Amino acid sequence: MVSIVCFGLIPESLHLAGIQMTILGLVLGVLILMPLNRIVDKLTAGGEKSSEVHQTVEELLHADGVIHNSQALLRSGIIMIVAIALHNMPEGIAIGAGGSHDSQLGMMMALMIGLHNIPEGLAITAPLIIGGVPRTRAVLITALSGTPTLIGCLIGMLIGTISDAAIALSLASAGGAMLYVVFGEIIPQSVVMTRSRSVTMSTLVGILVGFMIAVM
Repeated sequence: MVSIVCFGLIPESLHLAGIQMTILGLVLGVLILMPLNRIVDKLTAGGEKSSEVHQTVEELLHADGVIHNSQALLRSGIIMIVAIALHNMPEGIAIGAGGSHDSQLGMMMALMIGLHNIPEGLAITAPLIIGGVPRTRAVLITALSGTPTLIGCLIGMLIGTISDAAIALSLASAGGAMLYVVFGEIIPQSVVMTRSRSVTMSTLVGILVGFMIAVM
């Protein structure tokens, strides 16, 4: 996701409308997603005040029991569905707006976002299955969590028909939202769960792979 933003969305936005529109879009994306993310946190926390920084895996999953408990894993899977569905919207907007301007850009973003979505799908499906949901139903539920991507793609395509400035703003906004997800949610949660430097190495490898795809 970082590669998509740094090597795809931001350069294209700069090319279309300049630095001011790009910065505006990045800030707008963060401001839109931040309150939505807080709402999801409060809902999945069962009405309790959500922690700004998760100190333990139990806080991360908003579960009081042991994370290997099937009910806790089922609940974490449901939480992942809600969170990922929310995060998929800006990804769809990026694909739609980028593709309406440049089909090659849209294909590149679709490829990188598709690769990124593979571990997300595993993160949803595994807890659901362990929690007792039949495999076929778990896979179907996981697939449905990608629906916001399609909706976002349609929105991005509509925005792309307005003007270059509108495309630039939508690309930058999607980029800001994606950066917020990466640095505000994915990386901190991964650090809590692994408690090792593997997150740093994985992040660097991901950025490098994304860069190679972007320049191909």
